[in-house]
Amino acid sequence: MAYKRRTMIKETWNEIVQNQDVRQNLSKLRQEMKEGRGREAACSCISGEEEKLILLLESEDAKIRKNAALLMGDLGNQEYLEPVLKAYRSEEQLFVKSSYLNAVKNFDYGEHLAFFKKRLDELAQIKLTPETEKHITEEIRELSSMIISREGVLLHPFCGWEETFDIVLLTNRNFQEITREELRKLEPHAKTKVFGAGVMARVENLNWLEEIRTYQELLFAVKGLPSCPMDAEKAAEMIVKSDLFKFLARSHEGNPPYYFRVELKCKMDHSKKSAFTRRLSSKIEKLSGRKLINTTSNYEFEIRLIENKEGSCNVLIKLFTLKDERFSYRKEVIPTSIKAVNAALTVKLAQPYMKEGAQVLDPFCGVGTMLIERHKAVKAGTMYGLDILEEAIEKARENTAAAGQIIHYINRDFFDFKHEYLFDEIITNMPFKIGRKTEEEIENLYEAFFSSTKKVLKDDGIMILYSHNAGHVKKMAPANGFTVSETFEISLKEGTYVFVLNRRQ
Repeated sequence: MAYKRRTMIKETWNEIVQNQDVRQNLSKLRQEMKEGRGREAACSCISGEEEKLILLLESEDAKIRKNAALLMGDLGNQEYLEPVLKAYRSEEQLFVKSSYLNAVKNFDYGEHLAFFKKRLDELAQIKLTPETEKHITEEIRELSSMIISREGVLLHPFCGWEETFDIVLLTNRNFQEITREELRKLEPHAKTKVFGAGVMARVENLNWLEEIRTYQELLFAVKGLPSCPMDAEKAAEMIVKSDLFKFLARSHEGNPPYYFRVELKCKMDHSKKSAFTRRLSSKIEKLSGRKLINTTSNYEFEIRLIENKEGSCNVLIKLFTLKDERFSYRKEVIPTSIKAVNAALTVKLAQPYMKEGAQVLDPFCGVGTMLIERHKAVKAGTMYGLDILEEAIEKARENTAAAGQIIHYINRDFFDFKHEYLFDEIITNMPFKIGRKTEEEIENLYEAFFSSTKKVLKDDGIMILYSHNAGHVKKMAPANGFTVSETFEISLKEGTYVFVLNRRQ
């Protein structure tokens, strides 16, 4: 296969040298290089004939110049840097210029950084027309990316803990009130309002942030920016003219530029959405005088646009400078792991039934999230976690150490587990159909689980089950001497519920 690929690459290169279908063959050669060790084969074939490739940068066909530069970038040989830069400087066709920069990114271009910065400043001053906007925007994006790649982003430390903010806490849509009550308790001066996706509030500080474990995400509203039209130019103008700069300045140390990304949540197809966000980002950069710089990595905040019923967009800000450390203990996961925020919500819902100092067992513990969150909500006594997967147990131990807790983990099947005393409580994320598991296997597991609980649970013990199979719980709990004391719908779409079960006395 390697010999055949090398032969194909050699034939394609020979056709280029012989001036046969040069434009198409340059693209073909780039494609052939992507397979296996194609790059090495291409370097070997072109070795000694580099000048012939470099001469293509002087072709009268702009697309040949473009493809030749991109090929040089793919090859990555430093000797191509100066010829590509020379071609970039002299290129008159705007649509080609960003391709030269795309190639340059594969070389060590550090000594030319001052030139690229100067070019970026020049482009920022150019008045765009419908004919030039797309290509100049692409060139600006490539230059900005190259400069950031070499110099990095100097992140602004967050310092707004004692500031007043208008915020949105996104929550489970069925339990906004739980988060609202937690917020009211921790921040008595908060003015709150529940809405479909969570809680809106005006708060006088953010010192409570790490204490509330039931919200999914924290977003900020900016004065003068409640919504904007689904029009990139008008939206950019509204964003830049709003109090966004004031918001960033009072919540961060240092001065502009600030680095951002745009997230658009709407019904557009992917290609149209990408085109809109690119256009919006470039408009924001230009209108802000590059005090706001768009980047695909190391961004400090996100401008989130959410399409509303009127067809315009609600605008919210997500700060990446404000780290969410609530679940930082969770270093490791497996595919079946429960979301940490769902585990936190589960224990919050079941908290009235929990006892301090209880002996707690998780028979299907995974990476330990349920037990860790259980102990954070109400201090437990001895805790045990079982799992048939050795990998899960190892990860659970790592997560538990990071959480600063003591939990006894055993790599064992629950149905083979024996213990010298009975437990006060079972809490678990029940296994569900995933991968090769069938519905029949899950049903059999539920039957075996319910019939086995009497071996490990006290007569007055409780069970807290996070389940994807509500029907099995409702059917099998009564048949095995349990009363369903509480049922909480977590997600109708995912079919997940929390059940609190008591033994019938």
